[in-house]
Amino acid sequence: MTTTRERLVESARQLIAEQGYGPTTVAQVVKRADAHPGSLYHAFPTKQDLLVAVLENYLTRLRPQIVGPAWQDVDDPIERVFALLGLYRKLLVQSDHLFGCPIGSIALELHDPDPPVRALLVRNFDQWIGAVEECFAAAVDRLPADADPKKLATFVLTTMEGGVMLARSYRSLDAFDAAVASLRDYIARLTTPRTGGTR
Repeated sequence: MTTTRERLVESARQLIAEQGYGPTTVAQVVKRADAHPGSLYHAFPTKQDLLVAVLENYLTRLRPQIVGPAWQDVDDPIERVFALLGLYRKLLVQSDHLFGCPIGSIALELHDPDPPVRALLVRNFDQWIGAVEECFAAAVDRLPADADPKKLATFVLTTMEGGVMLARSYRSLDAFDAAVASLRDYIARLTTPRTGGTR
């Protein structure tokens, strides 16, 4: 059974994902959580405290709700990278191009977030990068000797975030698909031996 605090955090998470942090009001959170206003202010004295809790919650959700489902039945580490991108594509299709990476959306909305919020945004991005970095590290024998798994993972993150942003703006998957196709081509060139044994 969920606690009032958990209901408040989940309600805030949903509302922020749907309409952004700025437009989300305390009254909306309380109503969706079916909670008393006093309960919210007791647990979260400020709206930013609630945002911090939401960002902390996202840290617990990445592996079980995003990475795990994307990688189920996918053994090849390089293909896991593209399976993860494929999950974001699926979410875009299901939402009629309205889905947005929640962390990326918050980071774009808050141009100069306070240090606690910025630190949690960074932790969330780092966790995503870390998951993809594991894939490239597992395929390191297929990559050039000077390839950096973390830098490649950061490249994947920027591809995903930019592709999602353009898909939402154009209400089309064309830019997302083009970005992922270019990334796949780049990775294929890195992992395909050339004449003389060099890449």
